[in-house]
Amino acid sequence: DLCSLQPIMKKEPSPEKQLLLMQQAYEKMHQALLKTHRPIVYSLCQYGKDDVWKWGPKVGGNLWRTTGDVSDNYARMSEIGFSQAGLSKYAAPGHWNDPDMLEVGNGHMSVDEYRTHMSLWAILAAPLLAGNDLSKMDDTTKSILMNKEVIAVDQDRMGKQGDRVNATGEFEIWMKPLSGGAKAIALFNRSEHAHDITVQLASVGFPGSTHARDLWLHKDLGILRSSYTATVPAHGVVMLRLSK
Repeated sequence: DLCSLQPIMKKEPSPEKQLLLMQQAYEKMHQALLKTHRPIVYSLCQYGKDDVWKWGPKVGGNLWRTTGDVSDNYARMSEIGFSQAGLSKYAAPGHWNDPDMLEVGNGHMSVDEYRTHMSLWAILAAPLLAGNDLSKMDDTTKSILMNKEVIAVDQDRMGKQGDRVNATGEFEIWMKPLSGGAKAIALFNRSEHAHDITVQLASVGFPGSTHARDLWLHKDLGILRSSYTATVPAHGVVMLRLSK
């Protein structure tokens, strides 16, 4: 965590020297971890300062926070999650963008909002760190956090982070490449009312037909051609796995 270093950084005369000091501190910790000769995941927590995703791997980081802290409310969660658009090129196996922990099950979002939270983090190939009390999960919370099909999207062996394909007002379509030529897509409704959202299959890499499966309904949708339209609840998501 950067907290204890910040007072020292502020003594430096320029932002450039502050950045250099921060990078040197993280590299020093990296070297210390290597000397333990143990497998350790090295997480950089400095809240996305100075475009950490551009230099995090150079100081040994396996993941790095990209923003300030998440909160258990839709406004903050969605602000953080959707702000990750454009960062996919900086993620790869062993080096991950981290938009902070999951708030699923903490009680201040709706079921649809928690599904959006889980879906978006999975599309982002983000670390899935449960931030709730695991000893007091109800069945709904378990069904979200333990959805094996959504977790499989996050953990796909290609290690590709997804990104936004299209945004029209409060409606967004995101896509994550998966192994074997498959794709995960998520249709997000950021508005206060249910709304139909249509994805053109060619825009997500399927100009012909594709097999589709709904990952929250755990239901095969059969063969889709050209486009697909779903009614997405307010602040909700429809998440599909598409494959040949």
